[in-house]
Amino acid sequence: MKRLGASVPALLGVVVFTFLLMRVLPGDPATFFASGPNAGQEEINELRRQMGLDRPMYEQLVRYLYDIATGHLGRSMTTGQPVLADLAQRLPASLELSFFALIIALTLAIPLGIVAALKPNSLIDHGVRFVCTLGVCVPTFVSGLLLIYVFYYLLGLAPDPTGRIDIFAAQPPEITGFLLIDFLMVGDFAGWRAAFGQLILPAFTMALFVLAPLARMTRASLLAVLGGDFIRTARSVGMSSWRVVIVYALRNAMLPVLTIIGIVFSTMLGANVLVEKVFSWPGIGSYALDALLASDYAPVQGFVLLIAAIFVMVNLAIDVLYGIADPRVTVE
Repeated sequence: MKRLGASVPALLGVVVFTFLLMRVLPGDPATFFASGPNAGQEEINELRRQMGLDRPMYEQLVRYLYDIATGHLGRSMTTGQPVLADLAQRLPASLELSFFALIIALTLAIPLGIVAALKPNSLIDHGVRFVCTLGVCVPTFVSGLLLIYVFYYLLGLAPDPTGRIDIFAAQPPEITGFLLIDFLMVGDFAGWRAAFGQLILPAFTMALFVLAPLARMTRASLLAVLGGDFIRTARSVGMSSWRVVIVYALRNAMLPVLTIIGIVFSTMLGANVLVEKVFSWPGIGSYALDALLASDYAPVQGFVLLIAAIFVMVNLAIDVLYGIADPRVTVE
């Protein structure tokens, strides 16, 4: 509760900064949403009044803070729906993509970091560094388009990148919003395979982007631990190498890796806009980008507030995981 209370000023700062930034950006939403390019000034003024844009800036801010405190994030002019409803509908898609991408990244990054740490400055170590550097240097939309071109266009192994599920497949009953879980809960394994196939390429695209920091931190942290006295003692008493590395060294090296995992996951939720656009993924990133291009204030402000809240919750979860990885660390 202390951590959650301490995060309130940070969330408030995010809300105020986003509110002011949206007002500074060029473009008038009333002009954009006025019916037709030949809309008159009276129609534009009336729309500005309905949106509250004719009021002083401080009054708009106070009204917006009051709406947030009462659970209202406004209404999207683009979709005509409450922002809270739009975010709740699209958030499972982004979370499913981010979770699956994080699992792929961890499955690749941690073994690569361990191998690189066990053979520092070797050909394997340099190869791991090259792969990590390549993943960072190539933008996500470029790697996504390349994966689509190779696996969908050339090889025909992947389904068409048109959202979370094939257009000819039936949607499952909405139970959790996560298609893989919902298909399993209703026993539709054909639908599960279709949803899984649609998820692989966008998730792998995001995993390539976050592979580098995870592998590098695993390598650096494990190298520091492997030079410790307790590791030399464990080896001197005849323990097997895998037991020394996995049970003792890796567990002590996990604290910095956990920190990077929290930062990476929060970053993935906010930075997957291009991936969602390339693969027509109906997540909160593409929703916020469409609203930003239309100068639709409420969805963008709601998106930033949601990402900030998720970032706070992820950091709190990482603090709890510290105590699991190392009992000497407490939440205090």
